[in-house]
Amino acid sequence: MTAIDRTRAAAAFKTYTDAYDAANPRIALKIEHTYHVAEACDAVAREQGWSPQDIDLAWLCGLLHDMGRFEQLRRWDTFKDAESMSHAALGVEVLFGETPAGAPAATSIRDFIDNPAEDELIRASIAYHSDFRLPAQLDERTRRFCDIVRDGDKIDIMRTIADSTVDTILKVDEDTFLASRFSTPALAAFDERRCVARDERDEAADYLVGLICFMFELVYPASRALAREQGDIYRLLDAPFGIVRPFTDPATRATWERLKKEMRAWLAGA
Repeated sequence: MTAIDRTRAAAAFKTYTDAYDAANPRIALKIEHTYHVAEACDAVAREQGWSPQDIDLAWLCGLLHDMGRFEQLRRWDTFKDAESMSHAALGVEVLFGETPAGAPAATSIRDFIDNPAEDELIRASIAYHSDFRLPAQLDERTRRFCDIVRDGDKIDIMRTIADSTVDTILKVDEDTFLASRFSTPALAAFDERRCVARDERDEAADYLVGLICFMFELVYPASRALAREQGDIYRLLDAPFGIVRPFTDPATRATWERLKKEMRAWLAGA
């Protein structure tokens, strides 16, 4: 097993991101998100009883999972993959390919870890972290690391959203959000206890359903425990985006009350 120098890896990450404008709140958000995901991967791996070497590797995969976000924002001024390119694929390019043209900083996987023995596993954990489903052909060990990165990412996305305004995340004001309704496909996903696919989100309210559905697909028991302990899922249920006013439409309001009740019951048994 390859030894990982966390101090060196963290310094390499900081060197890379220092070339981007941390005064930009979206850059600052992704830097903070990265550290939180790495620590979540560490915490879950420890609770699941992984070896010290695998705990370090889980932490590193978490640290590297969103490396493509910084170039995505620089090139396209968006975090939306549909309006740019897959940030996961871009992360693989940044770490395992040539430096993108015009990039303010260069880095490679060798800046983070000398031995290439785990390169394919690390590459997979980055490439597939935001996919709706993992490829079926992954070997068991690679799947474990992909799962832990995906869990850590979901856990911290809930924190990020709970700390943000609806305007920041969805580019709509509170009144518009509260006037939106739940689409049938998004509600079907909730009732099936699974994540909501991108093409199943039609209205602003669907985004909220998608967020709380993250809980259903956390793979590791330690991930579910960590999410409950951190409490961001409860903040999303009680005051999504910090909004305490109810949905405008009575039917939408009633549906949201049902979803909250069912999610709380599910969390109690998760």
